[in-house]
Amino acid sequence: MQDSQNALPGAPDPRRVLPGQYNADPNHTQVTWKLNHMGFSTLSGQFGAKSGTITVDPTDLASTELEIVIDTAGLTATSQMFQGHLRGKGFFDVGKFPEGRFVSRSVRQTGPTGAEVTGELTIKGVTRAVNLTVEFVGAGDDPQAKVLTFGCHATGTILRSDFGFETGLPVVGDRVQLDINVAFTKA
Repeated sequence: MQDSQNALPGAPDPRRVLPGQYNADPNHTQVTWKLNHMGFSTLSGQFGAKSGTITVDPTDLASTELEIVIDTAGLTATSQMFQGHLRGKGFFDVGKFPEGRFVSRSVRQTGPTGAEVTGELTIKGVTRAVNLTVEFVGAGDDPQAKVLTFGCHATGTILRSDFGFETGLPVVGDRVQLDINVAFTKA
């Protein structure tokens, strides 16, 4: 069976997005991070979103307001030991900081379906400025949820040391690549 782009309910047409408020869909939002481990491999993990909202007008992206609450306590990794280590005090300290937050401060359109989003990321109670490169994926009526839905893909880089993660581990890279997929449903 062939997957045809025409058969999908979403299409890469930003005109399908109506102005207004949308809620982040926690079931279809993932924040994946990657970093270098000893120069041998790339380690990665993933978070979901607890909640979030975006207020958007496709004809005036600069007026966009976005806030996403990240479920750091729900961190997943491929190894239970690694996952437990990352949830501990030296890293995400999820007992004390079970969630993170991203709040946009500015949105600048960079092309027909692209934008640069600058905002503040809070992890472990530490807030730092972050720039994300965002690409619109598609929009349409979700046949299961029966609601207008649109999605975006974003990438960015942060420094582990900026957020107070263990610095006594020189074998773990400081640069962390972010790969974010988010779906929004009309409120």
